[in-house]
Amino acid sequence: MYNSAMHKRYETKLIKNKSISFGKSNDVLIQSMCTYKTSDIENVIKQINLAAKHGANLMRISVLDEADAEAIKEIKSKTKIPLVADIHFDYKLALLSMSNGVDKIRINPGNLKNKNELISIIKKAKETDTIIRIGVNTGSIEIKNFNQEAEELVQQALNYISFFEDQHFNKIVVSLKSSNPIVTKKANELFAVKSDYPLHIGVTESGYDEIGIIKSVAGLAPLLIEDIGNTIRISLTKDPIKEIETCKRLLHELNLYKNLPTIISCPTCGRCKVTNIKQISKKVYKYCLKHKKYITVAVMGCIVNGIGEGKNADIGIAGADKKFIIFKKGKQIKISNENDVLNDLFKEIDTF
Repeated sequence: MYNSAMHKRYETKLIKNKSISFGKSNDVLIQSMCTYKTSDIENVIKQINLAAKHGANLMRISVLDEADAEAIKEIKSKTKIPLVADIHFDYKLALLSMSNGVDKIRINPGNLKNKNELISIIKKAKETDTIIRIGVNTGSIEIKNFNQEAEELVQQALNYISFFEDQHFNKIVVSLKSSNPIVTKKANELFAVKSDYPLHIGVTESGYDEIGIIKSVAGLAPLLIEDIGNTIRISLTKDPIKEIETCKRLLHELNLYKNLPTIISCPTCGRCKVTNIKQISKKVYKYCLKHKKYITVAVMGCIVNGIGEGKNADIGIAGADKKFIIFKKGKQIKISNENDVLNDLFKEIDTF
């Protein structure tokens, strides 16, 4: 993870156990969720390990029944990143998940029948050194005034925190979510003023593909810019890998995740006198990613904005009548024809 030398994020409480820590530092941890039923052990293990390879820091698994809870022990033995058990309604499944070694549980206290069940969960969490995420969203509480939806989410979270602290338990992470990005943003901003517990941020049920990505980024980018958020999930109607890649890219653009290339590419217009700018951009990005060249590369279609717009890039190309100018730090170093430009650019990238 990347700690920007130019910007120090504000510190929340440090919440940690033997396997994971949240808050206090600059790191924003990336989370996704398995799409398989947890008792499908083989596929869950494969998916978690693949997610870890792509950059997930922790994975959430659903616990719908005893078979799911019992599967946790074997899954833990064959995966390396921390696991979060997703619990709804049945507190006994939370107890069993913790007994089987899960690192963190996520509960909506509003979905439990009574305080005694919640006290049992807290007691077990103390015994097993398990972190609890208190999840509050518009689906788990009764909203009395939808004009004050964010305020009601925050107040409910603070009420839960007070109850947990009365039980002498503070290994808490909080999430306040809505499918409305504006409500999500406002709720987290309000909470950050009132409490210094770490926040898991996300827009719940955001949607698929570009719809879900745009909705999530609309709600989460302003929070991250304001230093709010310690873990993140971009919930998409898609496989976990897409969620993880989208999180990484968002964090990278905000100087919170270093290990990705940056591509500056023009939208193309009538001034463009070369072809395949989109394809070149994609190939350059894949090449940099494969060879771990975490630099900024500009791929521009003309010289009008080419070197000027790309002057802050480490290296770049600008189209010029079936040819490309190759430049470094805004200074021209070579002219290449369309057929050779990729190979010439890759050679420059290799030696950068």
